[in-house]
Amino acid sequence: MWTGLLAALFFLGSVQNISADCETASLTTASGTHAPQGKICSGDLIFEDTFDKFDLKKWAHELTLTGGGNWEFEWYLNNRTNSYTDNGVLHINPTLLADETGNDYLYSGTLEIYGGSPADSCTNAAQYGCSRTGTAENILNPIKSARLRTVDSFSFMYGKVEVRAKVPAGDWLWPAIWLLPRWNQYSGWPVSGEIDMMESRGNRDLTNSAGLNIGSQQVGSTLHFGPNYNYNRYMYTHYEQNNAAGYNADFHNYQLEWTPDLIKFSIDDVVIGTVTPPEGGFWELGELDPTGLENPWKSGSKMAPFDEEFYIILNLAVGGVNYFPDDAINGNGAKPWINSSPKAATDFWEGREQWLPTWNVGTDDSHLQVDYVRVWAL
Repeated sequence: MWTGLLAALFFLGSVQNISADCETASLTTASGTHAPQGKICSGDLIFEDTFDKFDLKKWAHELTLTGGGNWEFEWYLNNRTNSYTDNGVLHINPTLLADETGNDYLYSGTLEIYGGSPADSCTNAAQYGCSRTGTAENILNPIKSARLRTVDSFSFMYGKVEVRAKVPAGDWLWPAIWLLPRWNQYSGWPVSGEIDMMESRGNRDLTNSAGLNIGSQQVGSTLHFGPNYNYNRYMYTHYEQNNAAGYNADFHNYQLEWTPDLIKFSIDDVVIGTVTPPEGGFWELGELDPTGLENPWKSGSKMAPFDEEFYIILNLAVGGVNYFPDDAINGNGAKPWINSSPKAATDFWEGREQWLPTWNVGTDDSHLQVDYVRVWAL
């Protein structure tokens, strides 16, 4: 497996000391303030963070109430309570807004994200993402959390990625390690693609109708693609892996290999899924001909939309109206909201006596923890 070779390369070089004397340049491209300058050679370590300090020149915070496109229940902000490094590990820690404001504020207060500087400005206005006022039907986002991205510091096309991380445990937590396109070359989501290296649900005892644990014992990897929102063909490129011990019990290596021919997902050097598009590319793979729609990737390679530069995202979401199935069985008690409810966030919050004890607040159990992020050139 390539991980051993990559580990050796890590000790031999760094992002600042790449092998500029190679005869043939790598197929990998990279851009951004922390991307390597000049020629990139095969095997070069082109991005790294071991979180010895929290480098906000590498990681920009999302500042928004938008809920990630899924009406999730968190407010993403830049706060050292919610995102920090400790002993070489990045922590993303979910906390309760009411602990600071009081409970009544959720039902009547107003949150506005209009900073006086670019570092404090709202990053996503969709779905009332920059300003919200709480009501009894739609309370303010009750959870504070963080979503970090390398949107300006580092984007790349083709390479090998390894993120060593420990997922959180706690009902309705939703950690993710993923990538989005820097330029949306083919149009907006999901037309320009999305690469999900790892997603998980924090519930320790959440099962589907077949009795399979879909909580902290399971992680998934997915490619999202399609000619428009209604034709997202992720089901053709979705993989899941279960671990009876729970992925929250220890750190694991989440790995991505991305070439002009395939995208491969692995965990701890074990392949869980490989996407190899046919000559007709993702249009053919997704069986999109019968839709009668126009192929948005006809000007690209067979890997389109995954033939452009993507950036890295680390985040911890909570709840929302898509990811947690209504019919799943939660051993700690029924899900306190349904996905079609117009007051999902309110129902979630008012069920906190059920789910909040599972977070083990005051410990690291509910934290997404990341030991390192490394990217190598092909």
